[in-house]
Amino acid sequence: MFDEETQQAIPVSALNQYAYCPRRCALIHVEQTFQDNLYTMRGRNLHERTDDPVASECEDSVKIERALPIWSKRLGLIGKADVVEFHDDIPYPVEYKSGPRKQYENDDLQLCAQAMCLEEMTGQAVPRGAIFHHAARRRREVIFSPTLKKHVEEAIAAIRVLLADKKLPPPVHDRRCEKCSLKDACMPHVTADRNRESRQLARLFDVATP
Repeated sequence: MFDEETQQAIPVSALNQYAYCPRRCALIHVEQTFQDNLYTMRGRNLHERTDDPVASECEDSVKIERALPIWSKRLGLIGKADVVEFHDDIPYPVEYKSGPRKQYENDDLQLCAQAMCLEEMTGQAVPRGAIFHHAARRRREVIFSPTLKKHVEEAIAAIRVLLADKKLPPPVHDRRCEKCSLKDACMPHVTADRNRESRQLARLFDVATP
């Protein structure tokens, strides 16, 4: 349970960062490091288009809220939903992503966290939402299963530990690093090489110890 007197609220976007790469999450939220690249600039431009100054609108009897502030006191989350559609008063969050669907769970986790905030704010069950992949120009519906909600709560707990420890996790050093805007700050190759050398020395020392 979140204690607002002793703990800071976690941005919903941090769940996306953590699920993609814990080290990236720590660089942003512990060391306050962020750098743009082509992919983050595309994402920012897309979100600027969804952050319409119009407070709300109606389309085919569906109320649409853009850039809607969201929060959960129970989970200690704050954030902003790109778009929330209200179908017969049932919230339906829509998250906009500039690229195609990724093989990781990070986008779904972020959307599910938005839904959990909306459930607390409105008192309505939010069973599903969608991610609009701009590259494909289509929506992908996401069902907010008990398993996905459990993963959200586990990620929140892990991020709280990361923020309290203030230590950088080791780099993932895989294909995720290729398009990461923090690759230069993270230095995954250098760090991974150092970690490998340290493990080799540790093994040698263990072997040499009588």
